[in-house]
Amino acid sequence: MTDPVQEKIDSLGDWRGPLLARIRAVILAADADIAEEIKWRKPTNPLGVVVWSRAGIICTGETYRDKVKLTFMKGAAVSDPGGLFNASLDGVRRAIDIRQDDAPDEAALTALIRAAIAINLTGKRG
Repeated sequence: MTDPVQEKIDSLGDWRGPLLARIRAVILAADADIAEEIKWRKPTNPLGVVVWSRAGIICTGETYRDKVKLTFMKGAAVSDPGGLFNASLDGVRRAIDIRQDDAPDEAALTALIRAAIAINLTGKRG
């Protein structure tokens, strides 16, 4: 059985693959009950978007030519003491754009993931 998330990572063929793999490992290590899947496949993105969930979507992992973007569906409600959010700062969602030479703070990302899960578990909309 193939792993569609690993297939997405392997397809990137440049720095984004190892970065997305590292982010994936941090996210999955944050909580044993996190589920991951691929959603939103389309002709222009046949391998889709990586989605991590627990009691609702936590965040998505999208890849662009110049960055890997983690979008938190309820990011406006998530405490970000590590200051990771740097994109999509208006509205309910918040995102982290990670570029080639960036080194994301894994402890801060773990805390952000856990905070997003806590909000999902309360049933709040964001």
